[in-house]
Amino acid sequence: MRPEADIRPRPIHQVVGQGGPAGPRWSFEDELVTLLEDEGERELAICVRDVRLVALCDCGDDFCQSIHTAVHQKGTPYGEGHRCVPLSPSEGMLVLDVVYGRIMYIEILNRPPMHRPTP
Repeated sequence: MRPEADIRPRPIHQVVGQGGPAGPRWSFEDELVTLLEDEGERELAICVRDVRLVALCDCGDDFCQSIHTAVHQKGTPYGEGHRCVPLSPSEGMLVLDVVYGRIMYIEILNRPPMHRPTP
């Protein structure tokens, strides 16, 4: 995978916003912040505002809308400092891959379609 070839890095709220419980202004970014705070992940909740979309998952599964938020070579482990942070959204599944406090990947499964950027 060559993330830099997929799309230019930009804030996730510009490309994956969706309506939610608070109306059209509710965004995916807001949801992540709330879910992280609910899990006691305050530092990660603060970092969400700085997360950039680097590449879309290319697995091809129709239920997957996962995004890479940092460059990482496909098929290689994250290594030391890696942890998974599962969240509890009202719909679907969200799991973050975090390395030393940096969100590297957001696994987004079985959720309503979000706006997808065009390369």
